[in-house]
Amino acid sequence: MTPTPTFDVVVVGGGIVGLATAHAVARTGRSVAVVEREPQLAAHQTGHNSNVIHSGLYYAPGGLKARLAVAGCAETVAFCREHDLPHRVCGKLVVATEPEELPRMAELVRRGAANGVEVTELDRAGMRAYEPNVRGIAALHVPSTGITDYRLIAEKLGELVVKEGGQVHLGRAVTQIVRRGADAVVRTEQGDLLGTQVVVCGGLRCDELAVAAGADPGIRIIPFRGEYSGFSERAAALVEGLVYPVPDPAFPFLGVHATRGIDGSVHAGPNAVLALAREGYSWGTVKPREFLSTIAYPGMLRIARTHWRYGFGEMHRSLSKKAMVKQIQRMLPDVQASDLSPAGAGVRAQAVKPDGTLVDDFLFVDQGTGAGAVLHVLNAPSPAATAALPIGREILERLTGERIAPLVSA
Repeated sequence: MTPTPTFDVVVVGGGIVGLATAHAVARTGRSVAVVEREPQLAAHQTGHNSNVIHSGLYYAPGGLKARLAVAGCAETVAFCREHDLPHRVCGKLVVATEPEELPRMAELVRRGAANGVEVTELDRAGMRAYEPNVRGIAALHVPSTGITDYRLIAEKLGELVVKEGGQVHLGRAVTQIVRRGADAVVRTEQGDLLGTQVVVCGGLRCDELAVAAGADPGIRIIPFRGEYSGFSERAAALVEGLVYPVPDPAFPFLGVHATRGIDGSVHAGPNAVLALAREGYSWGTVKPREFLSTIAYPGMLRIARTHWRYGFGEMHRSLSKKAMVKQIQRMLPDVQASDLSPAGAGVRAQAVKPDGTLVDDFLFVDQGTGAGAVLHVLNAPSPAATAALPIGREILERLTGERIAPLVSA
């Protein structure tokens, strides 16, 4: 009988956070295996986003997002340089188009200062020096923001895990995690793995995996689809880099923004509509059981009652190119509906509490400590890709008490 493969740490999930965690573990000399249900790495949130390297401007000072995103911004750029991966530090504008947005912009300035993010306040003339075709009454310039390709970063981390002696198992869905005294059994459809400790970075399925491990996650993952619109060549010429609105503080979404990607193309998005399946990348992807479970969740019912106008607005923009371009025209008035074309979509794994609170910060939940412990990452949407390298070190320290230096100096 073949013995069950045994590792110091088993990481469930082959997105960028799971891979960064596995690499942090491998750097300490511990044995590690990554188990991913899809046939390739970075199949979901990591591979379906706007590929922005976030500065850490938006996040509440003292929180995990603020601390880890600021560190991750510099480290992501340094990692890309070290491994010759595509990236560009282009900076961005956050644009106020209405007077009522100015107090929210002032709060961003305060948060930027508290988080150690360089921010310059601009008037109309200053704004147009960076983005001549943008309309607004004031703006913030954030020079540390950049762009990259997170799928390529994730694939490089997978290579490094294997290079340092770890294993990556693709197409292997986890069905159950059983904690024992000195280890935990990770059950998959292709056989078991044993881990002295287990980290679950399950993204869109993280709450289900927590239940499969016997934990009460205390949240439900609600899948919000964000759709992107590509710009025509004419409209793309109107955008120099990254142009963002002032976000609504009631939501963890940053609003529809225009991004010149690493390949030179320009897209706008994402909106935020309720997906009809966990991996619901289009209106045509429907899983009735998953959707009914989502809308029956008390937290989702409370969100719907409180924010139904916001939700209908997002749906309208999803279904109407005219409505979408109207949102874009608030900052870029010369973009026309005829300039837009579908440019893919992502699904955000948003943790929601039973009372309808959208979890704003990263969320980690521990089952035990030491041998046999399972650590669940239960809320890691944007800016988790930016923050992945320091998140991996944070998880390692929580598991083992060991602190390691950044992978590359920023």
